[in-house]
Amino acid sequence: MVIGFIGSGHIGATLARLSVNAGHSVVLSNSRGPETLSALVAGMGPHATAAASAEAAAQGDIVVVSIPFGHYRDVPAEPTAGKIVIDVGNYYAKRDGAYAQIDSGATTSSELVAAHLPDARVVKAFNVIHFRDLADEGLPAGHPERRALPIAGDDADAKKTVTELIDSFGFDVVDTGPLAEGRRFQPDTPAYLTRLTAAQLREALS
Repeated sequence: MVIGFIGSGHIGATLARLSVNAGHSVVLSNSRGPETLSALVAGMGPHATAAASAEAAAQGDIVVVSIPFGHYRDVPAEPTAGKIVIDVGNYYAKRDGAYAQIDSGATTSSELVAAHLPDARVVKAFNVIHFRDLADEGLPAGHPERRALPIAGDDADAKKTVTELIDSFGFDVVDTGPLAEGRRFQPDTPAYLTRLTAAQLREALS
């Protein structure tokens, strides 16, 4: 499988390395151009390449959006049509600017991403874990201390694919339901940046 990355910062680069280690190919992009990613790509080996954002999205069977939420409108919409898009971002008003519809609870950041990408199948995932923990804390399936990560999305098949990907990285998954339920694992919630097993995560989410 080819996974395209819109944004190649700490979390994007970590997910790309995990993807390569799991046997996938990755296409990375950022806002500064593919030439600035040469060292990062070289360190991942022959299954990693760099491209412009639109090309990374076009090549990816899955597209990972890993940019500050305030720039979500920069994600190219057309090449994501019909594809699974994993939104790993979080909304921080001080960084992103205030969004009244999020602050009021009328919508969530991932729902705005989905509205911008109307033909994509958006799944919220990977936003509650620090990139270093994502790199280091994976454990085999069935391990009693295996960390769990929450997901949310409106497409069951997309969530199944993302669940399998997360499992291959060494984490259990708790499906919270529709994309709107991503509000339950935003910053300043009990599930955020906390190491929890699946049972503990379900309790925290409740």
